[in-house]
Amino acid sequence: MADFQQRDPGSPAFWDERFERNFTPWDAGGVPQALRDFAAVHGPLATLIPGCGSAYELAFLAGQGWDATAIDFSPAAVAQGKRAAGPHAARVVEADFFAWQPAAPLQLIYERAFLCAMPRAMWPRVAARWARLLAPGGLLAGYFFFDDAPKGPPFGIARAQLDGLLQADFVCVADEVVTDSIPVFAGKERWMVWRKVTMPR
Repeated sequence: MADFQQRDPGSPAFWDERFERNFTPWDAGGVPQALRDFAAVHGPLATLIPGCGSAYELAFLAGQGWDATAIDFSPAAVAQGKRAAGPHAARVVEADFFAWQPAAPLQLIYERAFLCAMPRAMWPRVAARWARLLAPGGLLAGYFFFDDAPKGPPFGIARAQLDGLLQADFVCVADEVVTDSIPVFAGKERWMVWRKVTMPR
């Protein structure tokens, strides 16, 4: 295990250090199959990818004609994401998820190792922000990491806890086994789609 100076995953410096030292075990190195399948039958949708890291999914969706934006608060992550996004690099933006505002109403937020990267105490803020950013009928789709290990990141969640975070604003419309997980998530993640059902707060 690398000896890191930064210990607070709620700080951009934590992620800067890991990207700069090429320690990114959460990086799948490409676009997962469930997102490819989802994109084939939905959209194109106005999409946000928070905590985008290397932004492979941004490049994929933008290449399919989607109005997608990827954000990260780590400058090192954004630099890597821009490199990976190639001709779509301008769509990778350094921004704080809790302050960023879309230019147009969002139809989709893509979740990939963002919630589990955040300290558990921040999860209610994340869920509330998802709800505020999406219009009624909008989708929160992606990968949710289920685990009870006390330390992280990644910080796993229990299904009942996830339901508690989301059920006031969302209804789950898909919950599927993931067959192409990378080792850090293997056997502990599911592809889920949640539909926003409440009016804006």
